[in-house]
Amino acid sequence: MIKRIDATDKAIELINILKEKHGDLMFYQAGGCCEGTQPQCFEKGGYYQRMGDVCIGTIEDTEFWVDKDLFEYWKHAHFTLKVIDAFGVGGFSLETPLKKTFQIEYRIFTEEEEKNLEPVRFVE
Repeated sequence: MIKRIDATDKAIELINILKEKHGDLMFYQAGGCCEGTQPQCFEKGGYYQRMGDVCIGTIEDTEFWVDKDLFEYWKHAHFTLKVIDAFGVGGFSLETPLKKTFQIEYRIFTEEEEKNLEPVRFVE
């Protein structure tokens, strides 16, 4: 099965630092005007998904949720979670006090990959 999301070593390292401090985590990638490519990291349950939102996979046992409308637009894309040294938009994400920002890079799946994608879960 082809994963829909992966992470860089630097992103995994930051997730583990945040998990030590905050416990279980979750990511949410919104589709609003301000977020762009910046997913938000919360304590698990710290953000309530909407009906139809999609979990595209996990990183370090941390669910990665995507806004239902954004998923519809990016459902043919692989997400790579990375981290940069910057203060991100909004500042609600748990990495903000560390002067870090999670960011997503996208690439389109090949036709071959599309045939074998991991299934997604929806909020019902």
